[in-house]
Amino acid sequence: QVQLVESGGGLVQPGGSLRLSCAASGTFFSIYAMGWYRQAPGKQRELVAVLTSIGSTNYADSVKGRFTISRDNAKNTVYLQMNSLKPEDTAVYYCNATIRTVVNGTGDYWGQGTQVTVSS
Repeated sequence: QVQLVESGGGLVQPGGSLRLSCAASGTFFSIYAMGWYRQAPGKQRELVAVLTSIGSTNYADSVKGRFTISRDNAKNTVYLQMNSLKPEDTAVYYCNATIRTVVNGTGDYWGQGTQVTVSS
């Protein structure tokens, strides 16, 4: 059983920073891409940032220059450093990973989500 556990969300003022973490646990062969998505109230879930196993990154235009995704392969953990936060960044942030397991082959896994609220 693969689990993704997120941490680091919270309430921050506009212009502030937060760092999200997501750790993968369980039995698996490989973790390929790891990334972050977010869903604001009344909106569809959208990609924030993704980092592949070979180091390629992709960011949503709205967060370029403010957010940085990184990964610690030894800890099976992905991070999202969020700087210069804006009220429109308020959302539930979900970790996503493409993981190869013995039983299920390669598939997408999701964390439970962590709330980020940007407000004064």
